[in-house]
Amino acid sequence: MRWWDIEPVLELEKDLFPEDAWSRGMFWSDLAHARGPQATRRYFVAEDENADGSRRIIGYGGLAAAGDVADVQTIAVAREHWGTGLGAVLLTELLRAATAFECAEVMLECRVDNVRAQKLYERFGFEPIGFRRGYYQPGNVDALVMRLRDPAASLPARETDVPGAGVQETDVPETDVHEIDDVQGTESNG
Repeated sequence: MRWWDIEPVLELEKDLFPEDAWSRGMFWSDLAHARGPQATRRYFVAEDENADGSRRIIGYGGLAAAGDVADVQTIAVAREHWGTGLGAVLLTELLRAATAFECAEVMLECRVDNVRAQKLYERFGFEPIGFRRGYYQPGNVDALVMRLRDPAASLPARETDVPGAGVQETDVPETDVHEIDDVQGTESNG
């Protein structure tokens, strides 16, 4: 992801999470912490090539690290790519980032009604540890809090070993996953 990816990411964000979509400022704030020796964030996008050769973002994910704990900030896959294993690929990249940050565990919140995401996280070894009541606003939807101990141990040995519910390498759309490497931002959100 680069700063110029924010607009297409926002379009996908609003489509997938209409009630509780992140704002432009939230993305800028996190991206501002994704570069340099003091970086505490990693963000990735997955792109697909259109018939005309242009590229479009079909998924993204972000992770924040603080000390020895990382937090999956966001992960999303375009609806037409659900079930292809792309979510597992993105989560693998986030766990690699957590390992690079030397985090001993990874936390995340997931809507209690998002069973598809919960199953993905469970395949990687995340375990439910609690709830956050009314976490997702304005819909007042509870969040399931999940934790993964030792993210390095959950990483697949090879890309084709990504725990994606039996998805074959040929079933995954031709995509590129890129790390943010050119971010400027000044806005800060708490």
